[in-house]
Amino acid sequence: MTHIKLLKCSKCEEEHSPSEGLLLCPKRDYGRLDIIYDYEKIKEVLSRSILEERRGGIWKYRELLPAEESHAPKLEGGSAPLIKAQRLGESLNSTKLFVKDETRGPTGSFKDRSMVVGVAKAVELGYTCTVTASSGNAAAALAAHSAAAGLECTAFVLEFASPSKISQLINYGARVVKVKGLGREDPTVKMMLATMDKFNWYPCPSFGPFNPYQVEGPKTMAYEMVEQLGWRVPDWVLVPSGSGCLMAGLWKGFRDFKELGLTASMPRLVVVQSTGNAPIVRAYVAGRAGHDISPWERPNTVATGLSDPYPWDGDAALQAVRETDGTCVAVPDKLILKAQRLLASREGIFGEPSGVAGFAAVMSLLDSGAIEKTDRVVVPVTGSGLKDTSVIEKEARRVPTIEPIPEQFERILRRD
Repeated sequence: MTHIKLLKCSKCEEEHSPSEGLLLCPKRDYGRLDIIYDYEKIKEVLSRSILEERRGGIWKYRELLPAEESHAPKLEGGSAPLIKAQRLGESLNSTKLFVKDETRGPTGSFKDRSMVVGVAKAVELGYTCTVTASSGNAAAALAAHSAAAGLECTAFVLEFASPSKISQLINYGARVVKVKGLGREDPTVKMMLATMDKFNWYPCPSFGPFNPYQVEGPKTMAYEMVEQLGWRVPDWVLVPSGSGCLMAGLWKGFRDFKELGLTASMPRLVVVQSTGNAPIVRAYVAGRAGHDISPWERPNTVATGLSDPYPWDGDAALQAVRETDGTCVAVPDKLILKAQRLLASREGIFGEPSGVAGFAAVMSLLDSGAIEKTDRVVVPVTGSGLKDTSVIEKEARRVPTIEPIPEQFERILRRD
């Protein structure tokens, strides 16, 4: 049973009953309908001991989710391991560095958490077709979970979306359409909204203003971190951020546990973006308000999953950083790729560039002294390296070729 008290627009602050089944603020002001839970009622049925007795997965935290498990597709996200990065920590001079490995979900990214909840709500509300504006991990997860639930799925993608990501969507059975005209307005979002209205489709992109339910999925990552650390809150959590949705979700999760009295503090939250697309970081440095973040003009980064120029949940991301005394960091592609290699070679975890950007920020903040050696630091690896191999394929071309002659191999060993 869900315990939603009300939905409140993050922009106009108008409140709505959950029984209305709203997906967007009726004013269409691009405000996110934040879900407010009845914590007093939840306290009556939820405790540390009860949570410790339950099996893992998203629905372990059902009282804090906006949909019923009975409506959920059988694919499930959640239960990602928290791994102490001993060897990587030694390399970076950090004694309490932890990896939250989100690469193990059904579609290989944390977006499974978002879409299992988003699709469950679609089924609960009686929709038969989902629609999204994305060509990346969110669209793949939505297509997969829609297929598992027997729903049709349409994905509007930008005209330069990568063929490999489009192929993944097609194989999950999605209807994929490329859209031209990237500018001040996102053309894929424009088409998503138009078809939502005309065909009564369920919008489920990975940003809050167009679906308040999917953002509730990623907050379960925060719950798991706390439990896996023995009910201790991390000192720092560094969050790769494109639109800001994951940061919004994690912030909600840590707040939920604090409101319920399950924890007593909040971690310092860090927005991590690429220097090739950093609208939230730019706004933070300039001291801008949450709803005053300008889109990035020309995204250009190897971290393609962080290349969304429109920070739809940037207001929540900035509030999370400011309320927790965190910070915002932009990291260059060179450092992201170095972090990718270090994580794989030291810990055996292969993350895509977008998924490992948090480690690039750890390196930067350790070097500057902002993060101390003994701080408890958690970094989610948000997507598998198999999602985006194009940036490392040039390394494969450097692999030497020899005849089956031992002496030739020995010459290679001497060069190494």
